[in-house]
Amino acid sequence: MDFLRWLESIRIPGLNEFMLAVTYLGDEIAFLVVALILFWCVDKRRGYYVLAVGFLGTITSQFMKIWCRVPRPWYQDENFTILEQAREGAGGYSFPSGHTQSSIGTFGGIAVTSKSLVIRALCLAACVLVPFSRMYVGVHTPLDVAIGAVISVVILLVMHPLVLGKEGKYLPYVLAAMTVISVGYVLFLHIYPFPAEVYVYDVLAETTPWESAAKNAYTLLGSLLGFLVVYTADQKWMHFSEKAVWWVQIIKVVLGLVLVLAVKEGLSSLFTNAFGYFPGRAARYFLIVVVAGVVWPLCFPYLNKLSEKKQ
Repeated sequence: MDFLRWLESIRIPGLNEFMLAVTYLGDEIAFLVVALILFWCVDKRRGYYVLAVGFLGTITSQFMKIWCRVPRPWYQDENFTILEQAREGAGGYSFPSGHTQSSIGTFGGIAVTSKSLVIRALCLAACVLVPFSRMYVGVHTPLDVAIGAVISVVILLVMHPLVLGKEGKYLPYVLAAMTVISVGYVLFLHIYPFPAEVYVYDVLAETTPWESAAKNAYTLLGSLLGFLVVYTADQKWMHFSEKAVWWVQIIKVVLGLVLVLAVKEGLSSLFTNAFGYFPGRAARYFLIVVVAGVVWPLCFPYLNKLSEKKQ
């Protein structure tokens, strides 16, 4: 806490805004955007690598949060203040840092698979700045950040040969294993006799720690089931190409992200009303992944034909 109090003492408006912007690079949306750009336009296997690291890292960090139940810094010291804009993304317990795990998994995965020194430098900068920003805005301690970083580095190393080696032959087993782990995590949340504090509503976070953990668990379960469908479809009959002329790549990214975000945000109430909040969330993220990995790539050949006509 001493280090966080020192950071609190040096906060200034301009730096505050910069750190708040940086911390969003560890958010779900940033992970989704980067992974889909890789998957659609660069290299599917690198996309799977980043996704596998991100999903396994999230399951690991979320399990540790609900198991260790370490309170957020503002509960450890009632006189400590955070930047209020950062509170929305700081539900549940503190240890370890999910944003740190996500940012290092995402940008570290790009760095270790890229040949560009510029891209590597930018990604490594993000790997440093995002964890620091989590401490600066006041939502994590140095220990939270350190363990979040260790989780991602270990998973990056373990997943590299499994996903990128041997022409990706282990990838279906990796996806299947992560899905089984995800199912196990959902069952654990429903079966394990947690102490009463896990179910206590947090007015500041506007949720309970259990609900925060369950939201992530069902999100991961739906996403991983979706990726099993995407991988099977691409291997069996799609075989879509990531390559295209530059302006087609821009169209793929812009319209694809609009489509994915429309499904993500526009169908939220529909799925919640139809299935209930948590099953509805799993179903919605399953659809998001299938739309991103199957439905939208079906349009790529037509976009490529359009570019051929323009030449």
